[in-house]
Amino acid sequence: MAVGIVVVKQFERMVVLKWGALDRVSGPGFRFVIPIMETGRIVDLRERVRRVPTQKYITQDNVVVDLDFVIYMRILAEEAEKSVLNVENVEQAVINLAVANLRAVIGNSDLATALGERERIRDTLQIALDEETGRWGVKVTQVAINEIDPPPGVKQAMEREKSAAAIKTAEITESEGQRQAQINRAEGEKQAAILSAEGRRQGEILEAEGDQQAQVLRAEGFSTALDRIYQVANLVDNKTMSLQYFETLKSMGESPSTKFIFPMEFTSMLQPFLGMGGGNQQQNNNS
Repeated sequence: MAVGIVVVKQFERMVVLKWGALDRVSGPGFRFVIPIMETGRIVDLRERVRRVPTQKYITQDNVVVDLDFVIYMRILAEEAEKSVLNVENVEQAVINLAVANLRAVIGNSDLATALGERERIRDTLQIALDEETGRWGVKVTQVAINEIDPPPGVKQAMEREKSAAAIKTAEITESEGQRQAQINRAEGEKQAAILSAEGRRQGEILEAEGDQQAQVLRAEGFSTALDRIYQVANLVDNKTMSLQYFETLKSMGESPSTKFIFPMEFTSMLQPFLGMGGGNQQQNNNS
């Protein structure tokens, strides 16, 4: 209680009662409280951090867990009188309310949910406290759950379950890897076979096209040769052919053979030369 001359600090407010009734809320500065007539109570507005000791809580599936948490709270400057008039010990009231609400939240959750959704439990507890502590002029700014500790037997069972799940996951991952590897190998072999067959097919096509082109070129060459022969043959007359036959006869004369067979056409081709020989002989006789 404050009476007489009082200095109210920046982070404080002073709730003044006159004859037992609320008279005013004084801000920071030099203040005077009339003895006997008035009484003043200093309220600290700074944020307070209170750790709630570890206690036992029962989950929905009847597992007893140890849990401790921390509350961050402050008294609102504009409602400082509520923390004096509406509650005897504001800190103890907030802590007890937090424990009660946390028991309700944990009681509605099974162990797995309590362990896996700590943030959700924290948020639910903070919202519930913030709604109920407003009547005391208190604002709960944060709730932090430090640890949820199940009994040793449950903890060992959970560890075994976690180990089994890890082994199962590893086996599944390994088998999946082997299966994928087999698929990849089979796909690779399939692609290799396809590429090999495609290569052989392309090779055969190219070889066939090469043979075709060669045959076409040979045929074109042969046709060109025939055309040239035909063109030359059209320019050759009987005398030229006869001279060629004489060259042939000359070659035959050098042969050791004693008998030669000549076609009838050969004698007809020699007629011009025989005529030329006869004409020359007649000319010589006339001379």
